[in-house]
Amino acid sequence: MPTGLEQIATIKSQTLARIAEVTAEPKPSYRIDGQEVAWADYLARLQRTVAWCNRQLAAHAPGEVRSQGCT
Repeated sequence: MPTGLEQIATIKSQTLARIAEVTAEPKPSYRIDGQEVAWADYLARLQRTVAWCNRQLAAHAPGEVRSQGCT
């Protein structure tokens, strides 16, 4: 079973692939039968998902601490 961080990395990868698909052939927003499809809003949501994934992955990345001793 994948770890939480592996799942977040998978979500990020899938979302980036979807962004590539959406931006390769942009479509206009439209309304049909009372349902609205706003592609710009959808793209913004995808971008927010990637940003969230980046924050989650960065929060769990190993860090480096530099210190200097006194002599």
